[in-house]
Amino acid sequence: MNDARMTRPKLALGPVLFFWSRDDIFRFYAEAMQWPVDTIYLGEVVCARRQQVRTEDWIALGQDLAESGKEVVLSCQALLESEIDLRRLRRLVENGRLRVEANDLGAARLARQQGLPFVAGTHMNIYNADTLALVEELGAYRWLPPVEMGQALLDELMQSLRQRGSALQTEVFAWGKLPLAYSARCFTARHYNLNKDDCQFRCLDHPDGLALATRDAQDFLTINGIQTLSSACMALLPHRDELQSMGVHSLRISPQWQHTAEVVQLFRGVLDGAAELDDVVPQLAAHAPGPLVDGYWRGQAGMAAVEEVLHARP
Repeated sequence: MNDARMTRPKLALGPVLFFWSRDDIFRFYAEAMQWPVDTIYLGEVVCARRQQVRTEDWIALGQDLAESGKEVVLSCQALLESEIDLRRLRRLVENGRLRVEANDLGAARLARQQGLPFVAGTHMNIYNADTLALVEELGAYRWLPPVEMGQALLDELMQSLRQRGSALQTEVFAWGKLPLAYSARCFTARHYNLNKDDCQFRCLDHPDGLALATRDAQDFLTINGIQTLSSACMALLPHRDELQSMGVHSLRISPQWQHTAEVVQLFRGVLDGAAELDDVVPQLAAHAPGPLVDGYWRGQAGMAAVEEVLHARP
């Protein structure tokens, strides 16, 4: 087998998807600078009203983090609704030093105009080889599959990359509540009977999002302003061998309010061969913001539990 495909995946820390205070954001990244991650993504992806950390602050923070020797990428907002949003996007792309994660074709277009290589984020919804080739032609050097994509289809797309000799890197969302959808409506404001433009920033009260339960009182989804996430926590570390043999470049850990550092260390221990997977999975479960799932990866319902895979092992 090609040695490059057997290189252990790197670790990436995704952008904070929730609304945390300015002090909490800067405290989080001061700690993250010391963690064993190779790439740090940062920026406001979800809501334009979350401006305790402004565009210039994100850029300055990214430049400071880059001094630590890590790759730093500025993540762009996924749903743009106004000219103000576009101005912020342009400023990110024109920062002059750091690469960006494009979460829509508009961001990819601006990056191309600037001659700036970019990461094609999971919200670009790339599901076939032709689209993958297109974003690479636009200037992508790395891409993330949609979180619903399973191992079989991803393997097919990565084979298409190898067949045409592409150097495009693949990063997989491997830990955290799954970012599923966006809407022009703010669900958190609606929950509190508030208008979107007068939301009173209630998302600050829910640093891991607001749980949405079924009529049977089972947690089903997570509300995060205009974003909907899973209630459960995606955990792909049990599929480490598959990910490595496929040639996946990096695994993304999505930040959570507590225990992100512990999750990073547990991932690193398994990837480095310093810890046994069967010992680590229960520890991960103890630090997770919800039950561990991996159903999408296996071509099943997204909420299928990771434990089902572990128990099926010979």
